[in-house]
Amino acid sequence: MQWNAWGAAESATPLSQNITDLLRSALGVTGHPRPAVAADDVALSPGRLTAADLDDLRAVVGDAYVSDAHADRLLRAGGKSTPDLLRRTAREQDAPDAVVLPGTDDEVATLLRWCSEHHVAVVAFGGGTSVVGGLDPVDGGLRAVISLDLRRFDRLVDLDEVSGVAVMGAGLTGPRAEELLGERGFSLGHFPQSHQFATIGGFAVTRSSGQDSAGYGRFDDMVVGLTTITPRGTLTLGTVAKSAAGPDLRQLILGSEGTLGIVTAVALRVHRTPTAAINEAWHFPDFVTGAHALRAVAQRGPGLGPTVLRLSDEAETGVNLAKPGAIADGTAPGGTLAITRYEGDAAACAARRELTADVLAAAGGTSLGSEAADAWEHGRFSAPYLRDSLLAVGAGCETLETATSWARIPDLRTAVTSALTDALAASGSQALVLCHISHTYPTGASLYFTVVYKMSSEIDPIEQWAAAKSAANDAIVASGATITHHHAVGVDHRGRLDAEIGSVGVEILRAVKQALDPAGILNPGKLIP
Repeated sequence: MQWNAWGAAESATPLSQNITDLLRSALGVTGHPRPAVAADDVALSPGRLTAADLDDLRAVVGDAYVSDAHADRLLRAGGKSTPDLLRRTAREQDAPDAVVLPGTDDEVATLLRWCSEHHVAVVAFGGGTSVVGGLDPVDGGLRAVISLDLRRFDRLVDLDEVSGVAVMGAGLTGPRAEELLGERGFSLGHFPQSHQFATIGGFAVTRSSGQDSAGYGRFDDMVVGLTTITPRGTLTLGTVAKSAAGPDLRQLILGSEGTLGIVTAVALRVHRTPTAAINEAWHFPDFVTGAHALRAVAQRGPGLGPTVLRLSDEAETGVNLAKPGAIADGTAPGGTLAITRYEGDAAACAARRELTADVLAAAGGTSLGSEAADAWEHGRFSAPYLRDSLLAVGAGCETLETATSWARIPDLRTAVTSALTDALAASGSQALVLCHISHTYPTGASLYFTVVYKMSSEIDPIEQWAAAKSAANDAIVASGATITHHHAVGVDHRGRLDAEIGSVGVEILRAVKQALDPAGILNPGKLIP
């Protein structure tokens, strides 16, 4: 990816006329460009590894796989949250002291032993898509920090076609994993918005959830086994889907965010490549009615509903469906938009579509056909590029997510929306808060918020967003919701984790950390309070 923006430069998304109208009329954004800084003009924190240190690292992985070059360090200086991108406009930035690319489990193990002995922190790097500070080059009081890049773990290690289990290297990107599986007639079916760049290992250690989760489950639902290298040794976990052999230690690694070990391979449940698909959009008069409809579908039972099931609220629906100028003149469409998609063989898709349509129609929905759902599918990975275009003209844009029970969904949406709106108003900015239900379960759902606002000219824009994010976090905690559903904890949510898991839960995490990483080298300052 680009060092100071999302994805590839050639895929940049220009602002549409309706978005431009919205920025001017609703938010007062005048289009003054955000100052850009050339990569060569950025001064990175001075490297702290000695020539002898670098020689030691090269002796482990080879000369070609160790770099302290400016461009390599800058590319791994953080993730892709809005604060990360705002920091990319500074002329002085922190960065890892070197980038190391091991290619085998033994090399990873040797590197971790060396780093433990030489007091060097290790931040695992996959696709670089973290939006919660998970890749910040924090040294944790150690004398240096390296970025351990897993891109060489890029193979389909094994595929058991009878059992439907694939073992994949942690450095495989989403598209490459689908390509390799597709050559054998299989698919993983994990498509988060970061799909084009994020990696198998990253999906595992952040408990990622893809847009097809209604049909295939979250990524952690797909995991059968893991290979994890820790400073104390190798953990090879899981040979079958389920076991009663004590607590499931796989769950310690899933969601551990590189703080307990380096995941090098993941065994995953896969399925035959779908041969058919049906897209259908639905209109509901309001968000509460639409949410009740989605709940009815989710509670009907596994295997009977869509592969994709999501609902935009009134504000998000208006932005997505409005024609140029419609938002400014008040003619944007009302109500809410639900997207459904069915994958499988033709007969199964048709049957599941009919069952779901009956439920949605009975709950007050009206079918809109396939057009809006097709448009969503076509642009499903493009939203982060739009954020870059917004930031470039002085409009802040960020996302956050949470999850709660169905009974609390409406109140949670109201609480978070109000918290964001009020906090940004206090900084002198109006805000547009969009929300959608992104993932559904029988007992609850995830809410995903997108916030667009005018960046202040009087307050540091990073501090402006930090205040809004803190207010949203407070509202989430007060509502009894989870602080994160699929973005992970990282730095951004670390201070709220104890409110969710309690003091005993924090003690358990610290004890496991001490057992596996006694020198504290693995991704310090993240996840564990």
